Amino acid sequence: MVGSGAAALAGLIFVAMSINHEIILRNTTHKNRAINMLTGFTAVFMASSFALIGNQYLGVLGMEWLVLWLIATAIFIRGYVRAIRSGMSSIGLNAPRLAGGTICYLAEVVAAIFLILGYNAGFYIAAVAIIVLFAFLISGAWLLMIGIYEDQTKK
Repeated sequence: MVGSGAAALAGLIFVAMSINHEIILRNTTHKNRAINMLTGFTAVFMASSFALIGNQYLGVLGMEWLVLWLIATAIFIRGYVRAIRSGMSSIGLNAPRLAGGTICYLAEVVAAIFLILGYNAGFYIAAVAIIVLFAFLISGAWLLMIGIYEDQTKK
């Protein structure tokens, strides 16, 4: 259920980006936030899809998740840092959001390591982390829309 919701929300973000592409491309904060939201929702969808593959060993699933979440974590942190450095839009760019998002992504990495080691507890860690990450992603998408709206009203 989480995977299909992530796919639907990624589609909505993509449509919003298509409609407002000029504003997003001109603003480094909006561009990196859009990349982060698409990456996050796609990672949730992919992690859910990997988990549904039948007859798969925990270690294999853990390796798939580890690679996926390490890439997603790197993209998130890079994008957030670039957005802060650009100074173009400060909406929602603060240390608690950066720390919260990073903790969610790193919790997914820890969950993957638990699965590689054969511990089912990795599923519980991943479930909690995905639910909290989903809240961060949805609020990030909302902040993207607010930022675009503010840029449109400045014209």
